[in-house]
Amino acid sequence: MSSSEDESGEEYLFKIVIIGDSAVGKSNLLSRYARNEFNMHSKATIGVEFQTQSMEIDGKEVKAQIWDTAGQERFRAVTSAYYRGAVGALVVYDITRRTTFDSIGRWLDELKTHSDTTVAMMLVGNKYDLENIRDVSVEEGKSLAEAEGLFFMETSALDSTNVKKAFEIVIREIYNNVSRKVLNSDTYKAELSVNRVSLVNNGADGSKKNQNYSCCSR
Repeated sequence: MSSSEDESGEEYLFKIVIIGDSAVGKSNLLSRYARNEFNMHSKATIGVEFQTQSMEIDGKEVKAQIWDTAGQERFRAVTSAYYRGAVGALVVYDITRRTTFDSIGRWLDELKTHSDTTVAMMLVGNKYDLENIRDVSVEEGKSLAEAEGLFFMETSALDSTNVKKAFEIVIREIYNNVSRKVLNSDTYKAELSVNRVSLVNNGADGSKKNQNYSCCSR
């Protein structure tokens, strides 16, 4: 990654993966966040695709390279390689399909097995717009998130509820994680490079935040 040459002097690139069973809305979450688009008839993702989004934190440009990882079992051997280098993850289930919620433990295990470093994770209950046919309660989502040490949020890619907020919380938490490690380790820049997370010029604040963020609009 090329470094920023402007006066701010710092630029970050973070890799984030979106995981979960097929048809929970991963691709539409990404398209809603990256392009403010929603495709009612989107087809299953074949393999992996990604989008890059930028935001500013503490006067620094932070870029998130967000990977949409296919949920079908037949692609899991292919996509497992894409966990490597990820420092953030949205783990998604469909609030109207309990089987997708029951799979979360397996996805978390796979993420932990294949990731190289600390990963900021958000449990996402998608399709909040289908509240009337909900099969997984808000309380169940919160309880699982608390048990696993995850952020939690319910979203709707269809009407945009909490989509931007979910991604930005993860990005900010990654930034905070990296900032704390840079402050505490002179060698962390080299480690970041190996893990495909680029930090150009060190030095950032080490502010901390609540690890158990939950939000559900009513």
